[in-house]
Amino acid sequence: MILEENFQYFDFWDAIESGLYFVIVGYYFLLFAYFLLIRFRVSKKLYWLFFSLLFLCLAAGRVFFIGYYFFIPELKASDAEIASTLMLFYRLATFSTWLALACLMGLLGMLLLPPDIEEEAKNKRDQEKFMLTSSMKISMRIILIAIPVFLGILALTLPDELFMDPDIAEKYNVDIELQTIFGYPIGRFMLNIVMVPIFTVAIPFLFLYLAWKTFGVLRKSYLLNAIGFFLYYTGRLLHGIFEVLKWHHFQATVPPLIILFSLLIIVIANNYEQLR
Repeated sequence: MILEENFQYFDFWDAIESGLYFVIVGYYFLLFAYFLLIRFRVSKKLYWLFFSLLFLCLAAGRVFFIGYYFFIPELKASDAEIASTLMLFYRLATFSTWLALACLMGLLGMLLLPPDIEEEAKNKRDQEKFMLTSSMKISMRIILIAIPVFLGILALTLPDELFMDPDIAEKYNVDIELQTIFGYPIGRFMLNIVMVPIFTVAIPFLFLYLAWKTFGVLRKSYLLNAIGFFLYYTGRLLHGIFEVLKWHHFQATVPPLIILFSLLIIVIANNYEQLR
């Protein structure tokens, strides 16, 4: 067998946590199919394409994280092979997560920088201004998408010295000189402690801004999206806090339940017929 017959590290709370995250992964795939096959297929709007790809990337990232936390440590392999596999899964999970953020930036770019209507240009001079404005908007949308993609590529390519968890290096006797700050790998610190909060704080506030600028059904939709994404990233943050505090029972239950609740709110927020 590939895995140990009697798991060494997989306990009761791991079973609960992994089960809840498997439910989340299944929900991600359902949302991906819904937004792609129903919303995007009918409307042909890039907004829904970005939304569907968002949940596909989140599903891929969560699958790799499930393997990283629960199954890779149970492999029948040498310490060096397990350590390298853990790092591979961590890199792929992080890359998928940043691709999800790129999709989210893409759909926010469509909302914050909507395309102009060419018929609004009344003369040649106005039309030239319109072309310049459209080009600038397209460039800004591309930049919004490119930044998370670039950060994801860094997570894939930077050396293990910047990303390996010290606990992994110690547990599997990895002969590597880790580059850390406050006992935390520098690469993870820059991505998880510096860059991720910038995006995760900005996303709900951008939806709140859109809610403030609109009215009626759109306002309700943007407000619910802001609440949903705020709860989603709160669940992600609590997972890390409980992991550091060694509160395993809270880590196994509270964050995944908050994430499931946030996904329900996001579905409700984007289920208005007027947004097709």
